[in-house]
Parts: sequence; C-alpha cells; structure tokens
Amino acid sequence: MGLKLEFWDEGDAVISKWLPQKGYEGFMDVLHGGIQATMLDEIGNWAVQLRCKTAGVTSSMEISYRRPVLISSGEITLRATIVESGTRIALVKAELIGNDGKLCASALIKYFLFNPQKASETYFYPGADAFYEN
Repeated sequence: MGLKLEFWDEGDAVISKWLPQKGYEGFMDVLHGGIQATMLDEIGNWAVQLRCKTAGVTSSMEISYRRPVLISSGEITLRATIVESGTRIALVKAELIGNDGKLCASALIKYFLFNPQKASETYFYPGADAFYEN
C-alpha cells in the first residue's frame, strides 16, 4: 500500500505534502499516531540523505503530539531540518503541519550516520544528487 510520499527542497528544509486517507485512521477521522510517527521519521531520513549527503538509521525519536490530525481536514505538510550534524550523528527536527497551518506533531530525531563509502557500498546510497530530477 505505502504512503507514496514525494519530497522537495525548500530552503534549509525538506518538505512533503500528503492527503490522509481513511485507511490510516486510528480513531474516527483521526490519523493514527503510528502513521504520524512513520511520516516524521521518513521526512527526517530524507533530510539526512539530502543535507548530510549520506545514509543513516534512526537512533532515537522523541515525538510530541499536539493536535489531532483530522483526515477530513485535507492535505498535511511534513517538514524536516537538520538541527546539528557531525560525522556520526545528526539531529533532525521534523514537523507535521495541518491543512490550517497549525502544528499537529513534532519530533526530535537522532540518526546514526554511515560514512559515505559504507553508505554507498552496503546500503546503496546513490548520493544526494540522485534525488533530483534532471
């Protein structure tokens, strides 16, 4: 089934737009919190791949659910920025923003980074330029 997210550069952030569907419902008309967590982690990982120019895996993730994401409210926006980055660890701030522009959920995510050679050889990381259409 998949979430079928697409990603774009927007200044220092990576963003995605997504239209919630009833199949991802937790409570009636509310997007399941696990789906929200998955999307926050996904947009965070894209920020790592594009901004840190390597692959990484989630080490820890702290989520704050602030408002329900109503499926009937329409399209949401995901946004991620690198807070800090070193050779082995990146800290990413990810946000889920409702159709009304209000913050619904946020996460502070720590990623363990692979060195670029290992990312390429072991995890098939194609390089940041491969994520852009020609």
